Amino acid sequence: MRYDEFLARVRERGEYADREEAAKVTDAVLEVLAGRIPASEAEDLAAQLPAPLDDRVTSAAAEQPETYGVEEFYRRVGKRTGAHERTAQWDASAVLTTLAQTVSPGQLNQLISRLPTGYAALFGRADLTD
Repeated sequence: MRYDEFLARVRERGEYADREEAAKVTDAVLEVLAGRIPASEAEDLAAQLPAPLDDRVTSAAAEQPETYGVEEFYRRVGKRTGAHERTAQWDASAVLTTLAQTVSPGQLNQLISRLPTGYAALFGRADLTD
């Protein structure tokens, strides 16, 4: 998937006013996600994303990822976007369901397996995919 197509899908799902808002939300969500997973996993994920999203993920990756649950994930997204937690949930869902359609099922399973229970729903999944 191309970058402009990714943003168009995020914009549609999130009902954002324009491409710039979709890009801002996408960057915030991917940066928070990258800080939550191991650097090697971030590199694998980035390899399946269009530029410049691949760079966003690799530059935000941490050698020692932080561990926190879904509520903290929302809080961190909201802090980056200036949104309330409920809006941050909406934002995370718009970006991560698009991401789930962009990467391979194997990559998605690997990513979800690195995260605690509850994160799969952010990707529009009940659990690991088949």
